[in-house]
Amino acid sequence: MRLRLPRWAAVTAVLAVLAGAGTLTAVASDDPPPVHRADRMLDLDGVRLDTSYFTGDGDGRRPAVLLGHGFGGSKDDVRAQAEQLARDGYAVLTWSARGFGASTGQIGLNDPDHEVKDARGLVDWLAGRPEVLLDKPGDPRVGVTGASYGGAISLLAAGHDPRVDAIAPQITYWNLADALFPQGVFKKLWAGIFFSAGNQPGGAAGTTATGDTAAGKTDAKAAACGRFTPELCALYQRVAVSGKPDAAARALLEARSPSAVGARVKVPALLVQGQSDSLFTLAQSDAMAKALTANGAPVAVDWISGGHDGGDRETERVERRISTWFDRWLKRDTSVDTGPAFRVSRTGGVDSTDGRATLRAATADRYPGLTAGTTAVPLTGRPWTFTNPAGASPPAVSALPGLGGSVAGLSSLGVGISLDFPGQHARFDAKPQAEPLRITGTPTVRVKVTSTATDGSAVLFAKVYDVGPDGRQQILPSQLVTPVRVEGAAAGKSVTLTLPAIDHEVEAGHRLRLVVAATDLGYASPVLPADYTVTVESPLTVPTAPGVDTQAAVLPWWVWGLPLLGLAVAAALLFSARRRTAAPAPDPALTAVPLQITGLSKKYKGGERYSVRDLSFRVEQGQVLGLLGPNGAGKTTTLRMLMGLITPDEGEIRVFGQAIRPGAPVLSRVGAFVEGAGFLPHLNGRENLDLYWKATGRPAEDAHADEALRIANLGGALDRAVRTYSQGMRQRLALAQAMLGLPDLLILDEPTNGLDPPQIREMREVMIRYAAGGRTVIVSSHLLAEVEQSCTHLVVMDRGQLVQAGPVAEITGSGDTLLVTLAGEIDDVLVEKVGALSGVTTATRADGGLLVRLDGLDPTALIGELVALDVPLTGVGPHRRLEDAFLTLIGGGAA
Repeated sequence: MRLRLPRWAAVTAVLAVLAGAGTLTAVASDDPPPVHRADRMLDLDGVRLDTSYFTGDGDGRRPAVLLGHGFGGSKDDVRAQAEQLARDGYAVLTWSARGFGASTGQIGLNDPDHEVKDARGLVDWLAGRPEVLLDKPGDPRVGVTGASYGGAISLLAAGHDPRVDAIAPQITYWNLADALFPQGVFKKLWAGIFFSAGNQPGGAAGTTATGDTAAGKTDAKAAACGRFTPELCALYQRVAVSGKPDAAARALLEARSPSAVGARVKVPALLVQGQSDSLFTLAQSDAMAKALTANGAPVAVDWISGGHDGGDRETERVERRISTWFDRWLKRDTSVDTGPAFRVSRTGGVDSTDGRATLRAATADRYPGLTAGTTAVPLTGRPWTFTNPAGASPPAVSALPGLGGSVAGLSSLGVGISLDFPGQHARFDAKPQAEPLRITGTPTVRVKVTSTATDGSAVLFAKVYDVGPDGRQQILPSQLVTPVRVEGAAAGKSVTLTLPAIDHEVEAGHRLRLVVAATDLGYASPVLPADYTVTVESPLTVPTAPGVDTQAAVLPWWVWGLPLLGLAVAAALLFSARRRTAAPAPDPALTAVPLQITGLSKKYKGGERYSVRDLSFRVEQGQVLGLLGPNGAGKTTTLRMLMGLITPDEGEIRVFGQAIRPGAPVLSRVGAFVEGAGFLPHLNGRENLDLYWKATGRPAEDAHADEALRIANLGGALDRAVRTYSQGMRQRLALAQAMLGLPDLLILDEPTNGLDPPQIREMREVMIRYAAGGRTVIVSSHLLAEVEQSCTHLVVMDRGQLVQAGPVAEITGSGDTLLVTLAGEIDDVLVEKVGALSGVTTATRADGGLLVRLDGLDPTALIGELVALDVPLTGVGPHRRLEDAFLTLIGGGAA
């Protein structure tokens, strides 16, 4: 289901209905043949559905395709795929589901009496189109596809309407109750995202189930439900408050799931499921494949790299395969190769051009399921007793929708994110692997659980890590965890844990680690504290799917030969340069100086031009330094070198006497604020800061969080969810994060971007308060008036070089630049004459007169020269505006 929030949460939608008039338009395209689109509002039982109908050029009838969209989205989200299917020879109908886009009605989560009935109405409408191929009167040749929510409607349509001939559901669910309440545990994070998306503005918000929008007919209860039907709203509120699903909630969701009509789905099905998907896991597509295969339907299973958590959705390849699938089963073209019965995308490395993971296909001539070719991996470890903390907080972290998925796709490359708190989990390790081990499917293990909870229950979260040879680096494959609710464990109870289905290779020298935790960010845990004891009772049983073979790429010799040669050359250069690149010794004379830059130069990559050239300046304690310059002046490059992110070509940077190199220890005394800092929206401000500091690995007492928060002045907002923050509050939270640990040098890059004037004033006060304690702030900003009020010193750069440095008062109010006020306007010729005077560098227009920059001429002598030129001056004195001084210094460029 593609949630229209960020594009990471994919959740594809429901359906719509029939009859009405529309406007026919031609869709512009660079690729012939052209596609024609007709937009119509179709009516069904008082609900108006916004539809688009796509056809390509050509005579004769053709098969049709119903194409669903994502939860929270609209028909516009699938327009590109619809146009391509039309070019491929199909009549394609898209629609905005009930409650979404311009359609009316309320969201029923694929209710058979509403959204599924809408789909049947759409098939009725297609049966009346002259372009659509019919198998018999009223029975069009039709396929249904869509992702997530829309994928579910393809399965449900096939189960409820025998006229559907083929389906291609993507990243969707088989049993929605199992997906949202896995093993009796509430998946609160994803459920909350759905409920929030369903209550976003758009669609027929506040309408009744029949589309009635009359004013005053929506009571407070209906308003609280947003666009959901009342029974779904009540279900969510009930479960969200209790944190535990009940039988009625399960029954309602199961009745609206494809599993309810699974025995009737007997059409060819291409099942596309995501590996980076904590919402609808591979186990959901496994249940589909088993049921449909048992019905005798042709089935192919395709595990893509991405999913609801993000990552690579392989859109182009998947859409090509769907078109080919329909060519075979709708056009009845037996010459078409629909691909392997099973395909899984595996990471094959990183593309050096864009840093993205490259993918290779592994295939089999039959779907192996999730338990093929098992092998036993012994685990060791004593019985562990750990705690479910009060309020289940802080929670462990596994999947992060929209963030973790991009990392999950790289887990085979040693990249991942996870967090288990000490005292809140048990851990059991295997021996290092003597040879690589490919896991394809669901590992299982038997454990004994004892609980001190008053009801004798326990909620646990099991996951298997890939641990590196150093014993510290650990990767959670696809960022997945499996929850389980254990009842009757007061005296101990043995349970078998079925861990998440994954496709992951454990390298030789790495080992597997089973972790059983008491909490997880994505799920609801009991709020009352309890102790759990877990003992492992069996080896970890790991499926290897031996019939699945990775396709080897045929590479020319230079693809593998040149990198090896380059590696050898790099090693030789590294060895020869080691002495030259060793970090210089600390300078004792500069131990109290926050920053000294000397002769700093950096060339643009691959060129001779400098982005920074021979830059030198010094910053003292207690200063708020403004770094100014027009676009391209080299400010960002300078800051990146200062933070150790890139290395200068010449010169050096010293912070408190220590030379800066990537990873230099002295960087722990530097804090940085980068525009667009990201936070977890469902956590409050304090929890976000705590999580960030824990990730640094530094002791909690070193955070000085209270002092940082006092300076940032967030007040009671700290205990509110970040999603409720204004832009100004988010900026101050980001600043508080940069100030954790109270760094002696604080670097701020455009901290006031997107703020209104009151928020800018608050940010200014925060910077001044921070520096007041003897610490130093460097701020890069385009807001010159704000810099003038908040900074004590300035460094002005232009074209990579230093133009001027010094106190703000010196640059704006004295020195070589004077403001000449005039009685009236003067022409350009006279301005040029002033600028050409001996001892004058420049003369530029300014509000109320001229800014004249002197080069040796005495101010008194300047007055005489101006009188001689008949300049109608009324006064000569120091100018007071930083903007005027800045423009003079850089010759009129823009900041």
